[in-house]
Amino acid sequence: VRAANPRAMDAMELSWGARCAGLAFFVLSVLVVALAAVLLLVRRWPWCSCHVCRTYLTGSWAKDFTNLGDWYAHLLRESPTGTVHIHVLGCTVTANPANVEYMLKTNFENFPKGKRFSALLGDLLGGGIFNVDGDAWRHQRKMASLELGSVTVRSYAYKIVAHEVETRLLPVLADAADKGKVVDLQDVFRRFAFDTICKISFGLDPGCLDLDMPMSDLANAFDTASRLSAMRGAAASPLVWKMKRMLNIGSERELKKAIKLVDDLASAMILQRRKLGFENSHDLLSRFMASDGDVQAMDDKYLRDIVVSFLLAGRDTVASALTTLFIHLSKNPEVAAAIRAEAGGDKPSTYQHLKSLQYTHAVLYENMRLFPPVQFDSKFSAAADVLPDGTYVEGDSRVMYHPYAMGRMPSIWGADHEAFRPDRWLTGPGGSFAPPSLYKYPVFQAGLRVCLGKELAVTEMKAVSVAVVRAFDVEVVGENGRSGWAPRFVAGLTASISGGLPVRIKHNVHK
Repeated sequence: VRAANPRAMDAMELSWGARCAGLAFFVLSVLVVALAAVLLLVRRWPWCSCHVCRTYLTGSWAKDFTNLGDWYAHLLRESPTGTVHIHVLGCTVTANPANVEYMLKTNFENFPKGKRFSALLGDLLGGGIFNVDGDAWRHQRKMASLELGSVTVRSYAYKIVAHEVETRLLPVLADAADKGKVVDLQDVFRRFAFDTICKISFGLDPGCLDLDMPMSDLANAFDTASRLSAMRGAAASPLVWKMKRMLNIGSERELKKAIKLVDDLASAMILQRRKLGFENSHDLLSRFMASDGDVQAMDDKYLRDIVVSFLLAGRDTVASALTTLFIHLSKNPEVAAAIRAEAGGDKPSTYQHLKSLQYTHAVLYENMRLFPPVQFDSKFSAAADVLPDGTYVEGDSRVMYHPYAMGRMPSIWGADHEAFRPDRWLTGPGGSFAPPSLYKYPVFQAGLRVCLGKELAVTEMKAVSVAVVRAFDVEVVGENGRSGWAPRFVAGLTASISGGLPVRIKHNVHK
């Protein structure tokens, strides 16, 4: 055969040899890249064998504390300055109000979100207001401030909240009470908040508050993406998640799928809004789309990031605060009775009436002191700095202030810091609500980044809590209802309780 066709045989041998050489080169390239990654990891990993770092890396803090935030609170209480370093994270954590004010106000420009933070959440949040600095942030904040400060928008939003409470939330809870069944209150509030924020922000109704129906694909994808994005920040080195993303494996593969679904559904939402028209609509997305003379406001990628930012701000935070509120009310029925008395029986809950409820306002703030919906927030120092408590911060290092821990600091709240006591917020003979220093209570952030939707969120929480307390008694059941139980939170951008919150609803006989 070789004599008959020697050229063909030579070509076959050459082809086989070329394939072997190519495979060897590919394997060698992979090994070189892997070796480079290992060497880079060894060089850049903040190795530390101190007790705090060892406890974090091994997860041994879980032996003594229910949540990672409880462990941080313990460390910060033990620190003379209320500040600690977690070396393996390259992170300074503080619960010192003076440091918080310095970061969020006094030297604001030196503590941006930073490129590393933007990289962590960039796949999900994109260029949305919660993930950008500089001109992009100022532009979006100016736009959001104009819209959320508008009387028209506030009136529009309150009508939606009131309608959702009366026609959907209360009937769902009444049905549970009639049937004597246990429901997951966290799931109920997440569905309610998702429906509400979609109506307010996009003028669209996903109809999630039907417990016999599955949660919307967008809500589920958003939950997954939020959880996995938060896991990136908990990694001891960004190289871990970046390598997984490059190889498209594990949690990064799952995150990519979830974000693709979020992108597709957000695009469909924007397209539908365009088809329905937005010139005469009051929802927030329409008002952004109708911004005169602003070419950027018409870009779909920009609008996609706006959609995701609205969902993060208006759904998860409200649902989280309402869920933990009813943990406290279940344990403190006298507080629920006081809310009911202040609300005045069957008196209509108008916007002005809700605004006048000082004790209810105090209850909401006391709940969020102990269970803030966003338990911590990070910045990255643009240049080396010294915080007011004397802590040195290196340039391009992470600095985290921790509202969850701050709510548990005796130096801020006194010896009874662990107690749920709404009257700590009231002053004077009439019991008027006394606003706190936002730097001692940065639940809504503070300074130049203070939450623009704070009033809208508090009004929504008041509307829900008053309506539910008037109509029902809510009892946390099972292990969650036992004395001394504390919620265990899952990793995420906002606080949510592992396993939900099973409750039994009973019609209120005190009406």
